[in-house]
Amino acid sequence: MSQIVVPTLGESVSEATVAKWLKKEGEAVKADEPIVELETDKVTLEVNAPAAGMIAKIIAPAGSAVKVGALLGEIANSSGAVAPAAPAAPVSAPAPTPVVALASVTEEKLSPAVRKMVDDHKVNPAEIAGSGKDGRVTKGDVIVHLDTPRASSVSPIVEAAPRVVGPREERVKMTRLRQKIAQRLKEAQNTAAMLTTFNEVDMGAVMDLRNTYKDVFEKKHGTKLGFMSFFVKAAVNALKEIPAVNAEINGDDIIYKNYYDISVAVSTPNGLVVPVVRD
Repeated sequence: MSQIVVPTLGESVSEATVAKWLKKEGEAVKADEPIVELETDKVTLEVNAPAAGMIAKIIAPAGSAVKVGALLGEIANSSGAVAPAAPAAPVSAPAPTPVVALASVTEEKLSPAVRKMVDDHKVNPAEIAGSGKDGRVTKGDVIVHLDTPRASSVSPIVEAAPRVVGPREERVKMTRLRQKIAQRLKEAQNTAAMLTTFNEVDMGAVMDLRNTYKDVFEKKHGTKLGFMSFFVKAAVNALKEIPAVNAEINGDDIIYKNYYDISVAVSTPNGLVVPVVRD
């Protein structure tokens, strides 16, 4: 018998939701074949079969909240012995499929992060066109839905008053070309699929530095030295080199900021929070 367990989900992610089982109890599976999908606040991933055999038992059904290392199910391994066959007859007639409202079906497909956004903004998920796998609604879909003007909206759009510039900020007037570029980019963000690109980087020096100081760091501060502090430092260096990334658009102006506030996502018992590390 082989156990199907929740794999490591990534740094700062300790819990996931069972999205759906790709195999049913009694179905045969091959080694490394995808058998169940898990959803976290950051990613959807497939868990593969640890060995060939048959799904003997599903312990965590779809919708269950599971932690890293938790038991999802069991596989009866293939061997020379004959495994007990599932009864062929008599077979009970399947229960009639209940009629479920579209909204409730959509709710089941929401990840915890998307469900929180929908609840916070009091949005009916059935009204949102899902762009994710199997039509799932993503966080980007919710953002696009919220940014799209509604026919029922009666409140006029009011231009925000010019923001007061702080002592460490600089206001620069945009050219007409720059204004048009900003307008088109915002329109593209509202209507186009948002993608993420990945680049590889050599982390050898950072890992050596962490290994050198991790014990001293934990003894002094009472917490482990992770990689996030290195990532924050790298982000600040990048913002210093490219100030436009650290700027904001206010009306027809760009406000450049000569300070660096970084939001860091943190997993807590009450959910994902994003405190801001100032300066």
